[in-house]
Amino acid sequence: MARKPDTRRTCALTRQEHDAADLIRFAVSPEGAIVPDVDGKAPGRGVWITLSAEAVAEAVRKKAFARSLKTPVDVPADLADQVRTRLEQRLLGALGLARKAGVLVTGAAKVSAALEAGKAAALFTATDAAPDGRRKMLQSARRGAGGEAGPTIPHFELVTSSQLGLALGLESVIHAALVSGAASNSAIERAQRLARYGATAREEDDTL
Repeated sequence: MARKPDTRRTCALTRQEHDAADLIRFAVSPEGAIVPDVDGKAPGRGVWITLSAEAVAEAVRKKAFARSLKTPVDVPADLADQVRTRLEQRLLGALGLARKAGVLVTGAAKVSAALEAGKAAALFTATDAAPDGRRKMLQSARRGAGGEAGPTIPHFELVTSSQLGLALGLESVIHAALVSGAASNSAIERAQRLARYGATAREEDDTL
């Protein structure tokens, strides 16, 4: 994201102030409709909402956008889904760049080897992966981290195997791992935002 990490913004729904990285920005299109500005780069006035699908849906219901802008605007009923789609697109684009940069490994054998060697910075598993394959990859990640009690790398299950395959120019991808590099950092950041956006309030509480 282009914004400075210490930039503070106020959520139009809760009226609480947060770091910009913990919110998502919305802009007004030339047609007067609210659109997601997930990169925070669109010109003009913006509305900030907590980075959560639940919060965006509630902001739509409570007309928080018009109230914040003090003007009538067209707010799509599926705005929360639009945000999710944009965040998925940004993540898949970052993973594609990571593959081109040579810091993304695919294929069960190669991913498992990278995990067990402790070279992986993050593990991606397709949401439609078989439970047994998922379990084996997590075991490899734990071995690479020094055993059951060792620290583990981030593990994301956010998109399907066909989405991963399309983004990476392959037929389908079940498992992928990022190794260290600038392109990896960007992909991990985008994965974290998408994961946080889709998390429920209960899941957020369980991580504390």
